[in-house]
Amino acid sequence: MTPLGTASVAALRQYTRFAAANGIVVADLLGQAGISADTLESDEGRIDGEQFQTFLRLLAERSANPILGLETGDFVQPGSYSVLGYITMSCATLGEAITRIAPYEKLVGDMGTTRMRMKSGEVSLVWTCNFTDPVVWPQVVDNVFASWIKYAHWLADNDKASPVRVFLKRSSPGPDYEAAYRERWRCPVVFEAPENVVIMRQDLLATRLRQPDPVLRKTLEAHALSQLALLDTDTDLTSKVKQSIQKQLADGITRQDLVAEDLGMTSRTLQRKLSQEGASYQKLLDVVRQQMAQDYLRNTAMSIPDIALRLGYSETTSFHRKFKAAAGKTPGDYRKTDF
Repeated sequence: MTPLGTASVAALRQYTRFAAANGIVVADLLGQAGISADTLESDEGRIDGEQFQTFLRLLAERSANPILGLETGDFVQPGSYSVLGYITMSCATLGEAITRIAPYEKLVGDMGTTRMRMKSGEVSLVWTCNFTDPVVWPQVVDNVFASWIKYAHWLADNDKASPVRVFLKRSSPGPDYEAAYRERWRCPVVFEAPENVVIMRQDLLATRLRQPDPVLRKTLEAHALSQLALLDTDTDLTSKVKQSIQKQLADGITRQDLVAEDLGMTSRTLQRKLSQEGASYQKLLDVVRQQMAQDYLRNTAMSIPDIALRLGYSETTSFHRKFKAAAGKTPGDYRKTDF
């Protein structure tokens, strides 16, 4: 796999819809990027990240559009986010939907990563782009933010679900184009900023969404976890065990025999193979629990007792003790940290 990983066909389709709408021959761009036209027929297919970056550069050159990323955001659909899009659709509130981005965004692609910060009544979504092509990455950041904001308006069925400020690392496309950002995002936009950030009022997180379905969401999240586990089919044993543990912990289960069964072996065989790699089930369980605990504390409003229960701890005090030993601070103090 290339350093840019892979991207979902769902992400590619957002750009091909824009190209077709603007009279650009999609097949030509795909061919030059080394992407088979048949790829677009697969709902859950993936393409090489380097090929995706090449396709985007070709599209930028062919369109000669300085705000390509901003305008491709107009073509976002729930399917543009793969299964993540349908998970967010089934959430009860905008805040619940936003907290699903970081854990599952890899399903959309390896284009970048999201962090969330809360401070002084505001929520900041920070996005770090993995693409390096100087022509491509500003357009990808624009697309991600434009898609987020348009999709949030649709999810909430409320045009008030807009940011209060947006900061972009990219340089300004020029005074004639800056108005297009303000028109779509309805807020001040600052260019040449230290990081890419969308800032919104914290009270917007309580905005009710149009079609919540907690049962469907749980089913979709289980499917998403299984897809994440399949993304790297050539991972080593410890990685596979961690993925299996993560799937179980989504239901508060921590049983070694079920992990072994998931990997097609007996518990004794699993124990022996882990030992040969200098690992153990308990050590891997501790690592995954800590990672998931930090994610829940940073990105959700779940109570600490609920997090402990979700991670399979019989007592909250045990969770406190383990977490502090690993992170150097209590779960409560960790949650207050400005990330």
